[in-house]
Amino acid sequence: MKAIVLAGGFGTRIQPLTNSVPKPMLPILNRPMMEHTIIKLRDELGITEIAVLLFFKPDVIKNHFGDGRALGVNITYVLPDDDYGTAGAVAFAREFLDETFIIVSGDLVTNFNFADVKKFHEAKESKLTITLTSVENPLAFGVVIADENSEIKKFLEKPSWGEVFSDTINTGIYMIEPEILEYIPYGTNFDFAKDLFPLLMKKGISLWGCSMKGYWRDVGNPESYRDVYHDIFSGEVEMLCKGEKKEIDKGVVYCEEGVELDDKIRVKGTVILGKNVKIAKGVTLSNCCIGDNTKIKEHAEIIDTVIWQDVQIGTKVKLKNSIICNDNVLKSDVKAPFGVIIAEKCKINKKVAFERDIIVWPDKVIEESSVVSTNIIWGDKYKSSIFENGMVTGRTNIELSAQMSTKLAEAFGSIFPVGSKIYVSRDYHKSSRMLKRAFLSGILSTGVNAVDVFDVPSNVMRHSLSKNEDIVAGVHFRQSVLDSQDTEIIFYTSEGLEIDTKVAQSIERIFFRENFRRVSFNEIGELYESPRMKEEYIRDIEEKAESQFFRNNDVKIAVDIMNGSVSDVYPEIVSTLGINNIILNGHKFDSGNKLGNFSSSKIIKSQHDVESIVKSLKLDYGFLIYPNGHKLQMVDNRGRLVYDYILLLVVLELLDKTAEREMKVLLPAWAPDFTSYKNLKISKDKWSNFKASQLREYDLIADTDGFFTFTEFNLNRDAVFAHIKILELIQKSGLSVSKIIDGLPEHCYRGGNIHCPSQKKGKMMRKFLEDGNDKEVSSIDGVQIRLNENEWILMVPDQYKEYLNIYVQAEDEKSAGKIFYQYQDKIEKWISE
Repeated sequence: MKAIVLAGGFGTRIQPLTNSVPKPMLPILNRPMMEHTIIKLRDELGITEIAVLLFFKPDVIKNHFGDGRALGVNITYVLPDDDYGTAGAVAFAREFLDETFIIVSGDLVTNFNFADVKKFHEAKESKLTITLTSVENPLAFGVVIADENSEIKKFLEKPSWGEVFSDTINTGIYMIEPEILEYIPYGTNFDFAKDLFPLLMKKGISLWGCSMKGYWRDVGNPESYRDVYHDIFSGEVEMLCKGEKKEIDKGVVYCEEGVELDDKIRVKGTVILGKNVKIAKGVTLSNCCIGDNTKIKEHAEIIDTVIWQDVQIGTKVKLKNSIICNDNVLKSDVKAPFGVIIAEKCKINKKVAFERDIIVWPDKVIEESSVVSTNIIWGDKYKSSIFENGMVTGRTNIELSAQMSTKLAEAFGSIFPVGSKIYVSRDYHKSSRMLKRAFLSGILSTGVNAVDVFDVPSNVMRHSLSKNEDIVAGVHFRQSVLDSQDTEIIFYTSEGLEIDTKVAQSIERIFFRENFRRVSFNEIGELYESPRMKEEYIRDIEEKAESQFFRNNDVKIAVDIMNGSVSDVYPEIVSTLGINNIILNGHKFDSGNKLGNFSSSKIIKSQHDVESIVKSLKLDYGFLIYPNGHKLQMVDNRGRLVYDYILLLVVLELLDKTAEREMKVLLPAWAPDFTSYKNLKISKDKWSNFKASQLREYDLIADTDGFFTFTEFNLNRDAVFAHIKILELIQKSGLSVSKIIDGLPEHCYRGGNIHCPSQKKGKMMRKFLEDGNDKEVSSIDGVQIRLNENEWILMVPDQYKEYLNIYVQAEDEKSAGKIFYQYQDKIEKWISE
């Protein structure tokens, strides 16, 4: 048998630990992770012929392992000329693989016995065996379901929480017969899970899943690297330790050659010391690993900490739960009681205090007596990823600083060809202006041209973006309506849609590696202005709206535009269309003070104000258009606020009554469905990563939170056009909103959330599926269990926060409460098991 070790990954999520070394070379007990794997292959399977697939920083790996002779194996290196994916890279080792072979990632830690996998593979006469295990958080892995005979029936690579159907995952350890290589194209990007496995199943070739129990951890981020050491020192997993074992004080110390220990040191737990380590008098060591050539001076305390090579630790330094990378200097009295990760070649001067768990990126100098409370470069939200749903959010001028904005721009610009052109817009808040200006500098430095749109609502910019073929992307800066201290930066495709996960990951990879494109002086981008974007938006709405329905009817409305940027376009639109209107909060303030005070209490006040005005002045309807022009709320003709999900049902009813053909509607999985329609074809789908070609198939895209997209205008959520379209549908139908609401079937629809640790979410998905075994179950997004014809419960784990989103549809309040609390009890029990 032969072996393939995959060692070409970029290690983006575990930055800054991989700033100068590839992830397989991160040290575990002063030995690279990949070395532990090679030793296991040698000892458990008797393998001596190993091919290592390289890509990122290949020389670091080659220089350490050489030809493999020192480990009793023969290593062949394979270096593809590009990133061809996991399976595509293996195709480059085709000539080497002339017998059964095992594939193992070089960046995992496990105590699985590979010999057991071999026995399973041979017993099943398998052509391809996937090693499986159960984990608490399956998001970063491929989720798998196998039948009672261990044949794999279903899998999904790196799902969202709403797609997780099991906590059994693909470990990335494969045993394969060489004829399978015939199905892997040479020189093509090809992935095992996304491409090869579906192809083999389609061809009728059985894939077998060998379920293993034991320790398995993909070291994907700095926290998981820490966790490996915690698991080693707590005895959860045993790993090979180098050096002579000694019992000192209350612990065990492994010493390699050249170690110098003072007699007066304190030891607790397990301590690993590399070559030429020097420990001075009065030092306390507890559950720590210290790399070669490190010197620790008097009375320092090193607890639950990993120190790499060539580090100098001064007197009375106190480190706990820390990772100190190569070539760092920590002067005396440095304190990190809550943890710190210090990347290579930093200098931490005397009496520096880290107030919380901090990340310090490479080559930084921290001045004497500094108190560090934020990560040095960016905030803790960006430890492993930057984007959430196509957006970067952070505390203004702390996490999202001008420097951060510039680097984001450099990463974003680097994915486009030189000479491309993008839109950059903002709301009127001064923090948005500051960060946008920094962003423009970064974009121009990559050779990408920018059109500075200044202060416009994002729905206006997105509308123009979707119509202008010369513009490849758009970026909008706005103050968060949820927290006025935060700024949001939203990134859009050329079609005006939020960028998908794949594009976001490409930007992050460049960002973390700082692999920015810096063009020559004569290729620097140009800055343009777009003075007529608002006028074009107003004209397009006027052209799409059927104004005769307003001019011939005395429609009177009140609209609160909440001091948002739509104040620049809204008054002219309603005036031109002939809609009698009263506008509330129609002025924006350049100081940002009005928007700066935006809060839940302001929303409630606006709702009450519009209700009161509609009632007292006997207006037809009222609307609330949120500051960025996306979210819409409505007050009916009786002066009552219409709940967001009821507004969705009202719009569907209006669309159904006025349709002259079959209308296609796209809704999220959690939308209520207790009503039926003659002229609407309703589809439900996962609510993310949409493609424009997919959205164009529908007439309406809407959700239960007040967001509406009428595709006759554009593919973006637009509250301005939506409320005009709703008024138009009301006039066409001859129905009042209150009459539609009164005519809805008796029902109860409610949502809530239940706290759930992230590591339990996969288990909850599995438990929900098991609980619905005897019922109709849907897993479009999350797991929906239909209890009878009109009653169901849907559970969707939140993608970013530690809770489960629960939606219940029932015949009445009593039944809905019973269902919700019944499943709440089940969930709490499942979590505690």
